[in-house]
Amino acid sequence: MRFTSEQRLDDGVLEREFTLGEIPGVLWTPGSASSSAPAPLILLGHPGGLRRMYPRLVARARRSAADGFATATIEGPGSGDRPRIAAAEQARADLRRAVDAGERVDDEIVGRLVLPLVDQAVPEWRTALDALLALPEIGGPVGYSGGVIATGIRLVMVEPRISAAVLFAGSFVPRTIFEEARQVTIPLHVLLQWDDEGNDRQQALDLFDAFGSKEKTLHANTGGHTGVPQFAGEAAAWFFARHLK
Repeated sequence: MRFTSEQRLDDGVLEREFTLGEIPGVLWTPGSASSSAPAPLILLGHPGGLRRMYPRLVARARRSAADGFATATIEGPGSGDRPRIAAAEQARADLRRAVDAGERVDDEIVGRLVLPLVDQAVPEWRTALDALLALPEIGGPVGYSGGVIATGIRLVMVEPRISAAVLFAGSFVPRTIFEEARQVTIPLHVLLQWDDEGNDRQQALDLFDAFGSKEKTLHANTGGHTGVPQFAGEAAAWFFARHLK
């Protein structure tokens, strides 16, 4: 991990951009974090395009910092300035054709689109976590928050250092990921926009049912994909305060 820039935001949060090999990322730490009082860490998942997603990511980071949490994110495979993944690009084109034609998006297309990204993203997240936890001002426990939900499911299934997760429904989920969801046992808080035009609501409900966690909460709100109400974010923050403090 190599830090490339830093700035102190007006609420005292330290924002540092970094590269992990060729992967760009951002780390936000609250002003209270130090080697003698390391901050718990939340990994911020997103659908890709770090620059495009920055306004929403920094808002989430600042809210988490107010509760004493550090947060970090990395650019997803095939997103931003990273090289495109040919198989995923072809599947994305096939998906758009199906949607434009009013056809059902079948499981084969979803698998070709999502699984190559998950297969690459999860090891990258784990490498990032190694580097982040090596910093003296960052400590455990660790949470995961965001999407793409298939990546989040795989990551929390294989990564024992993550002890709680907030997952954002609203993206396509391959059928094989449902089997992995049954192996997830950590506390979960799942956000679902009930009227999300790009989301299969029933699939999201079936996925929630599949999770093996004894503690799992579904927080559903009316509205489209980008209409998540502010109080939903507050509920997620309360969830992490209970499980990471």
